[in-house]
Order: sequence, then structure tokens, then C-alpha cells
Amino acid sequence: MIAYHVTQGKVALLLRRCIILLLAGLLIFYHTYTLFDLYLGTGTSVHTKYEYVQSILRVGITLSLLLVVFGIRRALWGMWVAITGLIITHYWAHFGNLPVDFTQGRHPLSYLKGFIIPTIITLAFHSSNHSTDSKTKA
Repeated sequence: MIAYHVTQGKVALLLRRCIILLLAGLLIFYHTYTLFDLYLGTGTSVHTKYEYVQSILRVGITLSLLLVVFGIRRALWGMWVAITGLIITHYWAHFGNLPVDFTQGRHPLSYLKGFIIPTIITLAFHSSNHSTDSKTKA
């Protein structure tokens, strides 16, 4: 019975870590690709203050997610700060009438979807740390 419980716990921990790796990897790829496309793609060589601010936030998201993948708990704070900043820039574009295409026809609350994946990563991270902490105490 105890061996079954330990095996089941290891499978659950592995599943949570895979979720973190998959979702963080998805966001890392997306933000890296977006930066690559902006600066090395077929776009213009003239960039706006808005694009520079977003770029800094995207680099922050990418770096913090890399640290999260390696299990560094404090990196979650960096992830949340950078993603919140990026969402704020979407509101800046939406209500500031900036010349960007993604605001056309979008409801202002739609930008809050950006919090879904970070929430799942945070919950999986905390529950996987809780599992390892409880096993080391037992």
C-alpha cells in the first residue's frame, strides 16, 4: 500500500513538472519567436517606444520562465511581473489608440486571457514543490 502511494505521488509530480515544462516551453517559444520576427524578420527597422517596452517585457518573461523550468521559485515573481506588464501594454495600445492591428474588434477584457497559462504554471509549480516538501519531512 505504501509503495503504491509513493509511485502514485511520483507520477503526479512528474505530470505537474511536464505541465510546467510544456506550458513554459510554449510561452518561451512564442515570445522568442515574436522578438525574432520583430527584430530579424521582414518588418521595418524603425521601432516605436511601445515595441521596445514590449520587447523588454518579453525578454523578462522568457528569462523568468527558463528559471521556472529549472525549479527556481523566485522566478515566478518575475514571470508574473513581466506578464502583468505585457498585459498593461495591451491596454495601453487599446485605450491609447496606438496604431496596432491586434486591438481591432477586441473587447478590453480579452487581454486578461494572458493570465491563464501563468496561473496554471504557478499552481503546478506550487503543488509539485508541496509534494517534494512533504516527502522530505516524512
